Amino acid sequence: MSFFSSALNTKLRRELWQMRGQVLAIALVIAGGVAVCVMSLLNYSSLSATRSQYYDEHQFAEIFASLKRAPKHVLHEVSAIPGITRFTGRVEGGAKLEIPGFSDPVSARLVSLPPGGQPDVNRLFIRKGHLPAPGRSRDVAVIGSFAEAHDLQLGDQFSAIINGRRQLLTISGIVESPEFIYVIPPGGMLPDYERFGVLWMSEEALAAAMDMKGAFNSLLVRTDPGHPVASVIDALDRLLDRYGATGAYGRDDQFSHRFLNDELSQLKTMATVFPLIFMSVAMFLLNVVISRLISTQRDIIAVLKAFGYTNRQIAWHYTKLVLTIAVIGFALGLGLGVWLGAGLGEMYMQYYRFPGLLLTINPVWIFLLAGISFVVAWLGGWRAISQAAALPPAEAMRPEGPARFRVTLAEKWLSTIRFSQPSRMIVRQTARRPLRSLLSMMGVAMATAIIMVGNFQFDSVSLMVHTQFARVQQQDLTATLTDPLNASILFTLQRQPGIRYAEGRRTVAARLVNGHRTWRSAVTGIPASAGLQFVVDKNLESVVLPRKGLLLTDYLARELSVEPGDNLDIEILEGDRRTISVPVAGTTSEFLGVGAYMDLSALNRALGEGPLINQALINVDPAFENEVYQQLRDTPGVLGVSIRQAMLDSFFQTLAKTFLTFTFFNSLLGGIIAFGVIYNTVRISLAEKGRELASLRVLGYTHNEVAHILLGEMALLLLVGIPLGWLIGEGLALLIITAMQTELYRVPLTITSQTLGISATVVILSALGSGFIAWWRLRKLDLVAVLKTRE
Repeated sequence: MSFFSSALNTKLRRELWQMRGQVLAIALVIAGGVAVCVMSLLNYSSLSATRSQYYDEHQFAEIFASLKRAPKHVLHEVSAIPGITRFTGRVEGGAKLEIPGFSDPVSARLVSLPPGGQPDVNRLFIRKGHLPAPGRSRDVAVIGSFAEAHDLQLGDQFSAIINGRRQLLTISGIVESPEFIYVIPPGGMLPDYERFGVLWMSEEALAAAMDMKGAFNSLLVRTDPGHPVASVIDALDRLLDRYGATGAYGRDDQFSHRFLNDELSQLKTMATVFPLIFMSVAMFLLNVVISRLISTQRDIIAVLKAFGYTNRQIAWHYTKLVLTIAVIGFALGLGLGVWLGAGLGEMYMQYYRFPGLLLTINPVWIFLLAGISFVVAWLGGWRAISQAAALPPAEAMRPEGPARFRVTLAEKWLSTIRFSQPSRMIVRQTARRPLRSLLSMMGVAMATAIIMVGNFQFDSVSLMVHTQFARVQQQDLTATLTDPLNASILFTLQRQPGIRYAEGRRTVAARLVNGHRTWRSAVTGIPASAGLQFVVDKNLESVVLPRKGLLLTDYLARELSVEPGDNLDIEILEGDRRTISVPVAGTTSEFLGVGAYMDLSALNRALGEGPLINQALINVDPAFENEVYQQLRDTPGVLGVSIRQAMLDSFFQTLAKTFLTFTFFNSLLGGIIAFGVIYNTVRISLAEKGRELASLRVLGYTHNEVAHILLGEMALLLLVGIPLGWLIGEGLALLIITAMQTELYRVPLTITSQTLGISATVVILSALGSGFIAWWRLRKLDLVAVLKTRE
């Protein structure tokens, strides 16, 4: 037994070295699938663990409440509410900044700090410097994203207009906050680090600037883990209602956490769906490749049986061959996945603004992934091993013949075409082994599909950008007003130099309620004659707003479980905080964000108010851009200004960058899988047909004619497999985008001819490279040695 074991191990080592090209190619198929899994899981688990640790260490609030003004003695009543463990009352406000060397309008959110520096809730992480000290009214701490965007350093100064008064501020510290991981300007949907920031000032200084001495207008609360958050929210609403509160809300509705949660949920989906698809494809292809590889060793198995090896010994020997390849592939995939995952995680860190990345992955996932890889690889070879081992030695030493010798249906159909003899051989070989040909075609199709899955999202993101920033938004900039004003302000704006056209709309903070389903968002009133920003349907055609009723995005309608004709309660969170019941007039599709829209006049009537607006959409003469920006910055009633081009740039620098980088890595790994499949298909075909091709050479066929037989079959498989792969790829893409819908964005399914061309090109190039290797090996074919192999 020891002799047998030693001999088989020696044979195993020699075969692995002799087949090193095929071994590496098969290992790359496994490595590609494993790397996608590890990269995705590492990213999701690391970012989730980092967020949880950051929230806990910095006491991130679980309940938030905004109000007009409340005296500080109310905080004593807050402390008496059951379930509250920590709370912070603070002052918040807005400011317009003048950053040296930057002409675009810049706005900021101002947050007060208690005399002790760090608040009890939402504690700050200090990157550089220190927090503003009491008595230092001009010192501010700046959020890191804003400081990096403008290269601000400790001691730098800039001007700010706070409550209509200009002040010179000095940077004392650069910080991060769990409350502002995702920083969005007023009226925006995406981060804009250059034009919006968050500043922290001492409570004394900010209260004096905002006329809030002895009062607060923002409350943050942490609760006992075992106490219901909803009951604390109800108690806060009852207490703060008389102070102009807009309704307390939980962490799930906090803007930064909500969008971060959506991003991580989508990342979780990508960490589930992408690996599932990639591993399924990789394992299917692995089965095809290994089955054909084992089938080429029928004669060797017969010789081993003739020398006395049992079926069990032979099975274990080939199991070790398969598992060794699987171990190599898993090790390569694990290393590549960790490396790519760490790099991608660091890039996400620039987007999410965590203090540091906690790289972690559950070891159970790694063991599970290893187990799946090894079991599927073993199953892929076992069927071929067991079939070959069951044959008598004399039978197994002969080449495997076709099951029937007859004219195939394909030959009958093509009988009228005058094929050359090598071409007839190609058709005959393909038709007489339909299962093997089908599996080979499926291998090509899956390789094509996996490239499509990795690339189609580039097309989808391009459509999202075109829809949002070219079709939906046609204004140059949007000015958000501090308070609603009469629409006649638009005539004043249009008379200003450089402003070509101005259009108003109104956004009202609201809670949409349908039974037990609620959604804290806003209702946007759009004028009937809107020409700068409007709602479009899934065909990108503008939608006429109903004169009465509400128009919802389809995502929001599904979340609220309403359909056209249903009534929806709208709890207004500003003004007299009335509740109105409005019918749902229809739904529409949007790729970015969610929306609830009404005709502007209908919205104002429902609120019992006149023709008010709180946003102005403006088209600007490019020659007067700086003058218009300066004018809006100096206008007291303007809270902030967002520029369409800036939002577009922000999209590509943040959301698209992370999204498309993940997609690029998937595409790259898909290409590796495709090459491994095509290369093995060609090499195994050469191994299977070595005797036949050598015989043809002896009979007088030229090298090119013999190569035509081998490579022509591959070309036929490509001709059928690539279009089939396009269909499979479209189905997989539909599965992915369906699973990846979030509040932040819904990726549309769009596949361009460029994506189809890229997927086909990668597969064809892999086939050409593999075909050249096979063509070169045919030139080196030792005819005598090949013909003696089965004697």
